[in-house]
Amino acid sequence: MNQRRIASQSVSAIGLGAMPLSVEGRPDRAQAVRTVHAALDAGVTLVDTADAYGLGADEVGHNERLVAEALESWSGSGDVLVATKGGHTRPPDDSWALDGSRAHLRAACEASLRALGVEALGLYQLHRPDPDVPWAESVGALEELRQEGKVVHVGVSNADPDQIREACAITPLAAVQNQLSPAYRSSLPEVALCQELGIAFLPWSPLGGMSAAADLGKEYAAFGEVARERGVSAQQVCLAWLLSLAPVVIPIPGSRRPASIVDSAAAAELVLTPQELARLG
Repeated sequence: MNQRRIASQSVSAIGLGAMPLSVEGRPDRAQAVRTVHAALDAGVTLVDTADAYGLGADEVGHNERLVAEALESWSGSGDVLVATKGGHTRPPDDSWALDGSRAHLRAACEASLRALGVEALGLYQLHRPDPDVPWAESVGALEELRQEGKVVHVGVSNADPDQIREACAITPLAAVQNQLSPAYRSSLPEVALCQELGIAFLPWSPLGGMSAAADLGKEYAAFGEVARERGVSAQQVCLAWLLSLAPVVIPIPGSRRPASIVDSAAAAELVLTPQELARLG
């Protein structure tokens, strides 16, 4: 599989977004583990997770523990970069809340280290800006963790260009994870900035989200047309389109089934022509 880089580490051009394996509609645990194994067998070397991915307050760390179990039981070999996130909380009312405070992020990092069973988090990302906490405080907390050796690389998620630049002044920023798909193209300025700064850009929900991915080729006709002409899925075309935007882009499609992530991983080898890219917009 084609390779891209997050800071000094080479990773596959397509990653696995593990969130669907833990939230509502998730598969049973055996299928979830098979899905991660299928991704790794297909050459995927980046797995994205977060402490908040679960069904509610009593499942904090569920997705991280699942990823750790799958990695431990995988029969293959090779380095895998696990990216996780902190800063989202799951209150008892089953909502999603934010806590970007230094104290919370430090505690969340320690919990993620335990859940993943590692001594250092390969990529630790601030899940979302907390409007009640200064951005510099949140990013600074992650830089402290990096200096202490508990985090190898620091990333941010759902950040705008000004926040990205500010983060770069605080820490050697390795990655930005924002939403980007045919349905949501407003993060293109962040892609351009990441390309300028040499920072990896990880589009989340690159296929439009868990409920929309299956109908991508119908909702966006050009993607379906190119897919039929090339004899591949519309999802592959979408991921190849994202990869064409900049060499720093590493999409992280989610999947509940082994077949889906195997299909997505194949997009790394699909090169779209200039004419096809023009049709996709």
